[in-house]
Amino acid sequence: MRTTMVRNIITAVAVIALAVTTALSITLLPYYDDKTGELEPLVLFTIGLWVLFGLAFLALRRVPTKAAIVLVLAGSVLVGGAAMTGPPNTSTDSARYAWDGIVQNAGISPYDHAPADPALRDLRTEWLFPSPVTNTEGELVCEGARIMTVKEPGTGDVLCTAINRSKVTTIYPPASEIVFAIERFVVGPSPEYWPMQLTGLLIALGVTVLLVRALLARGRDPRWAALWGWCPLVATEGVTNSHIDILGAMLVLVATLLVSTKRPWLGGIALGVAVSAKLIPVLGSFALLRRNPVKVIVGAVATFALLYVPYVIASGPSVLGYLPGYLSEEGYTTGTRFILLSAVVPGLAATVISGILLAALAVVVWIRSNPDDPWLAQLVMIGGALLIVSPRYPWYALLLVPMIAMTGRWEWLLVPLALTERLLFPPVEIARVTVAIAVVVIVFVTWRRSRTPETRGSSPEYVTER
Repeated sequence: MRTTMVRNIITAVAVIALAVTTALSITLLPYYDDKTGELEPLVLFTIGLWVLFGLAFLALRRVPTKAAIVLVLAGSVLVGGAAMTGPPNTSTDSARYAWDGIVQNAGISPYDHAPADPALRDLRTEWLFPSPVTNTEGELVCEGARIMTVKEPGTGDVLCTAINRSKVTTIYPPASEIVFAIERFVVGPSPEYWPMQLTGLLIALGVTVLLVRALLARGRDPRWAALWGWCPLVATEGVTNSHIDILGAMLVLVATLLVSTKRPWLGGIALGVAVSAKLIPVLGSFALLRRNPVKVIVGAVATFALLYVPYVIASGPSVLGYLPGYLSEEGYTTGTRFILLSAVVPGLAATVISGILLAALAVVVWIRSNPDDPWLAQLVMIGGALLIVSPRYPWYALLLVPMIAMTGRWEWLLVPLALTERLLFPPVEIARVTVAIAVVVIVFVTWRRSRTPETRGSSPEYVTER
């Protein structure tokens, strides 16, 4: 009993240290902008967070099951709450979320006008559009770490804003826009970043609970839920920076739970909402099509289309927003963003080959997925696609983390780690090395797993207790 108590205390201390470090990284460091050169402190804190996360999880593996479940849930609250101690520290995407909500509550489609459009001048709030100040040379300038300077279209006036890409319309699909509108309807336009952070926290906690229940129901180790609940990626990108991708991650998890328990219509509906929250959750569809594919596809497509109807009525073809421009801007149309392939295949050919690889992966996942246990197929499809596409935004990997927890394949955490490195170190040469390392380690560990008995994510302690 004394040994058990010591293990519990060590784990709790490690989780508390993780939460404290999370809070310190937000409150002590300036807003990260890769143009300012203030990189080293954030990198050190990020490394520290992931090391503490790993140590806390290793300690948890020796804790009895019931106590471990309590620690997983309590730690998820603690780490997620710590992530709310300050405003966003690497992204201002949630400023756009707030603006889209404000615009919709004024009866205007977010696909009709860019935030900088003078037609929406009356809706501007001070925290999203602070007034410019006069510097010592008599020029109007914008102040603030998260504030950008643009010229107002039509007038050419100096416009200060916290919204990035403020001269283009929104990129977000309708389910996200509905969330933004509801959130701002509840809190109003004045609160700054914390409402979306709270939304992210509630979603993160909900996913932790779902994972614990799902793992227990399948006879697997509930400790694996900590890979989501304590994960630095979830805390920083899902809560602090409040990326709406966390909603898509939750909905794909729900869709997979429903389809794997023979509820394909409901699973298709959840999948349709996920894709209409952020298009990338479409990656989660292929592992769900082995059984009852028609029901899943019809449910997803019908839900997706239904959510778009009011926006199409309001804005017509403009509902595509800035999506085409975004894909071009990010280099996906020229192939430059496919960092591994672009090293050996120039230009557009990298895009074509990446498309072929993604299609082949989708077909294999569709054919090989176990309809009663599709978690490994989900992991391979989502993780493989992220490695092929290699986006420079780590929050895309939020979709992957629940699948890591459900399978216990911890090595796939190297994918969000590699994408985090790509955010903090923009040079593509470094990113190629980290993504290549992730591929090599994942392949090696997978090969080693194939040579040992399948544990299905259960630890020896968990098996014994059950």
